[in-house]
Amino acid sequence: MPDVPMKTPPASGTSTPIPPSTPQTPASKSGATTPDTSSTPNMNGSLEAKPVADGKVESDAGKLKTFLSILRRFIGVSDIAAVRFSLPAQLLEPIPNLEYWGYLDRPETFVAIGDSEDDLGRMLGCLRFWFTKDLKYVKGKPCKPYNSTLGEFFRCQWEVEDNAQALRGEEVKTNQHETAAAPEGDSTKGKPVKISYLTEQTSHHPPVSAFYIDCPDKAISARGYDQLSAKFTGTSVRVIPGEYNQGIFITLHNRGDEEYQMTHPAAYLGGFLRGNLHVTVSDTCFISCAKTGIKVILHYAEEGYFGKTQNKVEGVVYKCDVAKDKRTKVGDVPDADILGRIEGNWRDKVYFAYGSKPFKKIPDSEKIVMIDLGPLEQVPKICPPIEVQLPNESRRFWKDVTDAIMAKQFATATNRKQELEETQRQRAAQRKSDLKEWAPIYFTAATEDTGRPILNDVGKRAMDGMHANQWQLEIPSEYGQMFK
Repeated sequence: MPDVPMKTPPASGTSTPIPPSTPQTPASKSGATTPDTSSTPNMNGSLEAKPVADGKVESDAGKLKTFLSILRRFIGVSDIAAVRFSLPAQLLEPIPNLEYWGYLDRPETFVAIGDSEDDLGRMLGCLRFWFTKDLKYVKGKPCKPYNSTLGEFFRCQWEVEDNAQALRGEEVKTNQHETAAAPEGDSTKGKPVKISYLTEQTSHHPPVSAFYIDCPDKAISARGYDQLSAKFTGTSVRVIPGEYNQGIFITLHNRGDEEYQMTHPAAYLGGFLRGNLHVTVSDTCFISCAKTGIKVILHYAEEGYFGKTQNKVEGVVYKCDVAKDKRTKVGDVPDADILGRIEGNWRDKVYFAYGSKPFKKIPDSEKIVMIDLGPLEQVPKICPPIEVQLPNESRRFWKDVTDAIMAKQFATATNRKQELEETQRQRAAQRKSDLKEWAPIYFTAATEDTGRPILNDVGKRAMDGMHANQWQLEIPSEYGQMFK
């Protein structure tokens, strides 16, 4: 993937990468392999300027000026995400793309999606998760992580108390799996539950990564592809989902595999001229469940009067035949089909109200706070110790570059980064010469027409190992020499 600020938008699915808040490191359990729960290296979202002496740091304004001068070379290019070019290390943040991309900034909202016995209650749970999944983008600033390389992968876990209450209907927090995190009783309420995450760069031309999220304790999983298309307009970068990115697919296995599809809206990375990078969202996206016949249209407004960013989102929840419904605007839905309305600020508070009455006519007493992002911080990941990570595992693969950047040894970091990139180019050329086609390690195919990646047997064993606190993996023999 090219070295430009990429990722689909906040409150959207793949957003422009933004540094997370520095999380705290939870205590490890005695007797178990000590996982790496260290926070992502502290990042301030700044972009380094022209090459400087090692150990010194340029001003933010200088960094943005350099970055803008690079982007200007791509004015008129239809998709800069498909262009191969490399940035020096001082323009990067010390974190791999695959680690940075993810949606479980508040995992407790994800595991609670299926808790309500009410169809609408579960859709409201999906919406709450939707507005929390990109918390790092809401709280941070845009940045550029490392490019992903073909075959690179990242895995981690979260362990959180199952304490998010159902927003409507009877709440049932049934313990579905009884893992080490929640071994006792029939309910997970207030108990720790474990969520495992696996993502792999499955294609390089175009750049596509597949991901799979699983929580056996709550019988819920999610999957999808991260791919984007980006265009520089001269003042901002417009980022939209690529052709293989059909959204996030969430499955509730204990409810007859009830599935929710969440699509991604477009986002804009701006502020280059003023030296203050920021992300705005201006588009419409959809959340739907064919089984329950409930669909949501969400509309994001980029700017208000006089060009002031409002970060406003409004939406409508309604009943329909999801497979046949073609409505794309909030105003297209007739009052008779509407179950409720949504309105708020996707960086602050988002409200829900029952019925079809326009939001401005609804008394405050009838508005439900679906989510208040103000007091929330990103929940830290639990990663395998570096000594048990495979050579193509993100943190180990980029370790020398990360260490050099953290030490402000930018020349060393750039040289090491270029060595890694050149090695990957040579291996790609060798595969082409040998007439060998790349196949993913953990997924059945580089992409699936349905937008739903499928774990192969190796991927399933990797997920099962994480669930059981076993981080060791075997290097697949076919790829054993690729990343040494």
